[in-house]
Amino acid sequence: MVAAILPDLGTEILIPICAVIGIAFALFQWFLVAKVKVTATRDSSPNAAGKNGYNDSLIEEEEGMNDHNVVLKCAEIQNAISEGATSFLFTEYKYVGIFMVAFAVLIFLFLGSVEGFSTSHQPCTYDQTKICKPALATALFSTVAFLLGGITSLISGFLGMKIATYANARTTLEARKGVGKAFIVAFRSGAVMGFLLAANGLLVLYITINLFKIYYGDDWGGLFEAITGYGLGGSSMALFGRVGGGIYTKAADVGADLVGKVERNIPEDDPRNPAVIADNVGDNVGDIAGMGSDLFGSYAESSCAALVVASISSFGVNHELTAMLYPLTISSVGILVCLLTTLFATDFFEIKEVKEIEPALKKQLIISTVFMTVGIAIVSWIALPSSFTIFNFGVQKVVKNWQLFLCVCVGLWAGLIIGFVTEYYTSNAYSPVQDVADSCRTGAATNVIFGLALGYKSVIIPIFAIAVSIFVSFSFAAMYGVAVAALGMLSTIATGLAIDAYGPISDNAGGIAEMAGMSHRIRERTDALDAAGNTTAAIGKGFAIGSAALVSLALFGAFVSRAAITTVDVLTPKVFIGLIVGAMLPYWFSAMTMKSVGKAALKMVEEVRRQFNTIPGLLEGTTKPDYATCVKISTDASIKEMVPPGALVMLTPLIVGILFGVETLSGVLAGSLVSGVQIAISASNTGGAWDNAKKYIEAGASEHARTLGPKGSDPHKAAVIGDTIGDPLKDTSGPSLNILIKLMAVESLVFAPFFATHGGLLFKI
Repeated sequence: MVAAILPDLGTEILIPICAVIGIAFALFQWFLVAKVKVTATRDSSPNAAGKNGYNDSLIEEEEGMNDHNVVLKCAEIQNAISEGATSFLFTEYKYVGIFMVAFAVLIFLFLGSVEGFSTSHQPCTYDQTKICKPALATALFSTVAFLLGGITSLISGFLGMKIATYANARTTLEARKGVGKAFIVAFRSGAVMGFLLAANGLLVLYITINLFKIYYGDDWGGLFEAITGYGLGGSSMALFGRVGGGIYTKAADVGADLVGKVERNIPEDDPRNPAVIADNVGDNVGDIAGMGSDLFGSYAESSCAALVVASISSFGVNHELTAMLYPLTISSVGILVCLLTTLFATDFFEIKEVKEIEPALKKQLIISTVFMTVGIAIVSWIALPSSFTIFNFGVQKVVKNWQLFLCVCVGLWAGLIIGFVTEYYTSNAYSPVQDVADSCRTGAATNVIFGLALGYKSVIIPIFAIAVSIFVSFSFAAMYGVAVAALGMLSTIATGLAIDAYGPISDNAGGIAEMAGMSHRIRERTDALDAAGNTTAAIGKGFAIGSAALVSLALFGAFVSRAAITTVDVLTPKVFIGLIVGAMLPYWFSAMTMKSVGKAALKMVEEVRRQFNTIPGLLEGTTKPDYATCVKISTDASIKEMVPPGALVMLTPLIVGILFGVETLSGVLAGSLVSGVQIAISASNTGGAWDNAKKYIEAGASEHARTLGPKGSDPHKAAVIGDTIGDPLKDTSGPSLNILIKLMAVESLVFAPFFATHGGLLFKI
């Protein structure tokens, strides 16, 4: 076996440098966004104007409002949204922090008890002839890694929320100069979040590996087993962020829409609506902070799954550092590729018309995928030996470096296919959403039927794409192939997150324009940005779900290897009962999250109605509504309601592993993966389609759309009802399900030594 071309020192320099470049680029983008001033005075120095036009003259001055008042009003609304989002996240993190400490203690106690808290060295799990570090060390280091992963996940979500609330009013103000200027601000802000998250995740993981190596030395099996705690920490925080944020945002959204649009006939984001601030806060805590934590979790887990399998393959056995860190090198190159891709949207080309927005975002996906393919080829050539062996359920399988290149590429391109299929089913530029909009002619019932059918149908191609990538990657490089395929799908995470965060920022910008009383032309521009953002958010969710399926399978493979299960036989009753119960879990979880949104929305609707009925002059706009009460309803509901679904996910692997053992648990993991992916894709796409069908009618951009409108018509009201039904599907249940399937798998992997030693109590009686 020939060593890799890239020396170990080169790898040790390349990875942290790429991460630092990513952080520096994010800060530079933040600096550019900050140049847009949310103050009434404007910089008039001659060198202020330039490519990004911070000093471009306004296309039109506001009708009936001077410039000064508009800016002050925008700043005031932005502060209210920012304060609401910050206070909610601090409240949420307080409770999540308590859970994190408690679960860390649990990890230490369970893993420490594997060898009875012995501090003596043990024979290695996969090679009994060698001596490895004690189980107590794995317990301690897994706990530390769990805490690091959790804290990084929380910081990722918080930073994303901060930049989004910083940029929303700036996007609104730039919309006065034209749609291109607003697009650049929103997209740059999304890029800040994408690059900070990708670079931070990579840097913390790299530093953690190097610090743990000081203790573990040559015991790489033990080292990377302990590192899996990092993935568990990232995903467990993401679960609470996604569920809590999702309940918050949708309770407010449903309440605001049902009373405001359907009952009172006032526009979306009208300042007279008491739930409007809570709705805009929700976009930041659910869609931004939740999504950030979620994709960070996917990234951490796919890296951990690949590293665990590699540590017991020839890379780990022969201590080939460059080949061992191949997953991190891919992520490093991904940051550089995404950096170049971002410049295409912000600097190389300029958007001049509304119809150019969606193609520009789609081009980001295509450009990053094409560049990344070249990047992966180079990394596979220089960072891998020409031939090596990969651990495959007890035997070593010989793999060539070009085969591993194909594994990563198949994941990368499957991600692009899933993204485009999602776009086809959720964008109002194509026939599926237009058919859903057309069905609103005959009322809400037909709209719901068409929307559900669309969601179920949209599952077909993504599942085939996932199936092909699993077959190809597993055939070439066993479970390691599946893990790097997941990494391939997530290698362009910085661009994916930039596109995804762009949506809620544009949505907020539209809300601020409406509340600040700007002209309808400004609102049309922000609506166009928002409609494109809705589709890109659906694409982001498609990526998250697709990568979750691959990550979960890779973790499942690592769990089966670690728990020393030779085969998972579906025909044995132990496994089959697990399979059928596992397939039920996503339904139970979805029921909990949907009901939570429903209960919170019920309180919100009652409160909004109460204010309209009891506050004199509210509908006329002469008095201000009580926004704070609505914010409190959303906050209280989400904190209280995020606990049961979280407990279901976190406790299931522990209960099944302890009582029924590793075979039944392997069945549960397989069942939840298979059913969870289908429900997640259909729920996200159904909700996205209903939302864009409503926007299609509201925009009235085509002859067909104008026959269904205008706002307030019966078809429009039917579309609003569809949209409100879809809200919890696309923003709470759907996106949270991909965390369910990943989290149960990574938790099972972390606790595998305990389950293998002490599990299956019922079958031992």
